[in-house]
This record gives sequence, C-alpha cells and structure tokens, in this order.
Amino acid sequence: MVAVLIRLATGSATVATVTAAGIIAPLAAGLSPVQLSLVVLAVGAGSLFFSHVNDAGFWLVKEYFGLTVGQTLKTWSVMETIISAVGLLLTLLLSTFL
Repeated sequence: MVAVLIRLATGSATVATVTAAGIIAPLAAGLSPVQLSLVVLAVGAGSLFFSHVNDAGFWLVKEYFGLTVGQTLKTWSVMETIISAVGLLLTLLLSTFL
C-alpha cells in the first residue's frame, strides 16, 4: 500500500519502489527469506498501480501508439492497475501457502 500511495503521488514506479523499500526496510529486518520475498513482490506490484501523466512510461506508450491522453489513461493506466491488483492478490494468495 505504501508503494501504491507513492506511485499515485509521484507517478514514478522507480521512485515508488525505492521509497517504499526504504520505508518498509526497518519493518522487514526480522523477516524470514520467504516473507521478505513476499514483501518484495508486494512492493513491486504496488509500484505498478495506475500510471498517469507524471510517469515517463505513460508518455512513451502514448506517443508510440499515437494515443490521446484520455485513450492512454483508459488503456495503459487501467492495464497497469489490473496488473498491480492481480500481483497484490497473487502475493496475498502465496502468503497463505508459504
């Protein structure tokens, strides 16, 4: 959730990943390797949530495919959000079995 909030605020997946990892690192210090792997998956999935106009990848997709800003929001941003949500759900599912 930390990565999601940072991604929404900044637009950058890289900033969201690095900042969330820095915030969560003290909490993850005592985790097992398996639990730590799940935290990494959750941060990675959260950092993909809703690409918008502050994201360089948003503009790359927009220009490459010749889309309008609205079309890019309706396609690329929605797809990124779905990928993020599915990643987070699969991480939660994995955590119940590991």
